[in-house]
Amino acid sequence: MKKILVQLDTDHNPSVFDRVVAVDAGVDELFSYGGVNAENVVGLVHGAMFTRSPQDLKNTAIFIGGSDVTAGEHLLAKVQATFFGPIRVSVLLDSNGSNTTAAAAVRAASRHMELAGSRAIVLGGTGPVGQRAAEILASRGVEVILTSRTLERARESCERIRGTYPDARLIAAIPQGNDFTALLNGCHLMIAAGAAGVQFLSEDEWINHPTLKVAIDLNAVPPTGLEGIGVTDKGKVRGNVTCYGAIGVGGTKMKVHRAAVESLFETNDRVLNTAEVFAIAEKIG
Repeated sequence: MKKILVQLDTDHNPSVFDRVVAVDAGVDELFSYGGVNAENVVGLVHGAMFTRSPQDLKNTAIFIGGSDVTAGEHLLAKVQATFFGPIRVSVLLDSNGSNTTAAAAVRAASRHMELAGSRAIVLGGTGPVGQRAAEILASRGVEVILTSRTLERARESCERIRGTYPDARLIAAIPQGNDFTALLNGCHLMIAAGAAGVQFLSEDEWINHPTLKVAIDLNAVPPTGLEGIGVTDKGKVRGNVTCYGAIGVGGTKMKVHRAAVESLFETNDRVLNTAEVFAIAEKIG
């Protein structure tokens, strides 16, 4: 029986990137729909649910994408609410690549340091990738400093993560006078996940930091978030720090993305969100 992936994209045009990854992951048939929202998705989900017998539903799956992560989360909630009993299919949420990118970044860091008991700072921690990276780190026993433009937004993101992990050690923070160096005190890991064109630190502010072990910059658009890290850096040591750039992380991100799509067809009741996607990243190694 053919593997069918139903791509539900909240943007008008379904992502070509996500379509290519689906094909490379071995999907036999790809049904792509754009402009999908919580109001018009039920009929599409019913089409996935009622066309195959319960024992064959593992051969149909849903991928939720698009550039708007909040819209994707609302769509996931509606999709799950549409299922009932054993009549369901597996679902992957990766709007804006947020889950797979965050998982790949944390997995890269874990190759060079022990996560549990360490301290990390996530710059741009209220964005879709930053917030998920902070969530993954907190779930692994890392104390996370989460930064944003405003303290209110940083606190909101921390509370959102605590809703899933009540014992998470999170610190909401903003820089003093746009100077992030004081926030690095005691940090072993730094992930920059800010918007394109936002530079948080110059090279001399982080390269010889006494406790910093790993620095990851997820911005590929100049100027990068951390000056001195090349977009293709992959485990490259600069000063005292092992560095990854956006493309350096990208190889692992692509592997995680493909593996996540492949795993949808192992059973019909899988829901892959942040924690589940990171579990796949850990298995990849």
